[in-house]
Amino acid sequence: MFRPTGAAIVSAMTETLIDIVAVPGAERWLAVTPDGAAAGVISLRPEFSLGPDPPLALGPGAPELSLHVAPAWRRRGVGSRLLAAVRERTTGPRLVADVVPGTPGEAFCVRHGFRLTVARRHDLLTYCEVHGAWLGELVDAEHPGYDLTYGSLGGSVLVAANAGDELAAYAVAVVDTLPRAALHGPTVRPGHRGHALGAWVSAALIQRVRQLHPHVDEIATVTAEDDPDLLAQRADLGFHPSRRTRLYELALP
Repeated sequence: MFRPTGAAIVSAMTETLIDIVAVPGAERWLAVTPDGAAAGVISLRPEFSLGPDPPLALGPGAPELSLHVAPAWRRRGVGSRLLAAVRERTTGPRLVADVVPGTPGEAFCVRHGFRLTVARRHDLLTYCEVHGAWLGELVDAEHPGYDLTYGSLGGSVLVAANAGDELAAYAVAVVDTLPRAALHGPTVRPGHRGHALGAWVSAALIQRVRQLHPHVDEIATVTAEDDPDLLAQRADLGFHPSRRTRLYELALP
């Protein structure tokens, strides 16, 4: 018969005394030990996705989960309790988590029923490596029947390609964490594909962000690994791979 050791009993008692505390005014929860130290933290932030039409191009997606447990408290149920707290207080239909392959974060997702949805490559473009004249040639290249329009609001910059009064393609950049901007898209609408509009609006967006926000030094973007055409387009524009992750999804009741 299994008899727990004294150390195991003390550890279990300590874990039951951990409080899960919601941080006021934030989508964040702390696991607090009896002596007031933080054993772990979990937070949610909105994941944004491109919608079909500007100006509501960036729409809120599923909340993205971020979890960290202090090394001394790992594999002791702290992460599970934090996730349970989030599940109790989340009203949406799902959560997502972006994790590095082969890490404890991925093992945690698998163990708690998250489903792998897509493998992703994170790319980075630094302006010091972009030749302004070359970028200008890409933007100024003729695309018969189409013209570019620009828009900005706060830290968001939009470039769209239009065929007369019809929206054909667009891309959005968000200046969130200086000195970096995040590129979302491009989206090319059905009926306008095959005209290199995605690369066109992306190049124009890279140029426009620099004009409006000269303090931005680099642009980050994320691409599905199963989209070779877009990966090649990123490379042609000067993006370099920085890391790879896997996006997991948890359906909520």
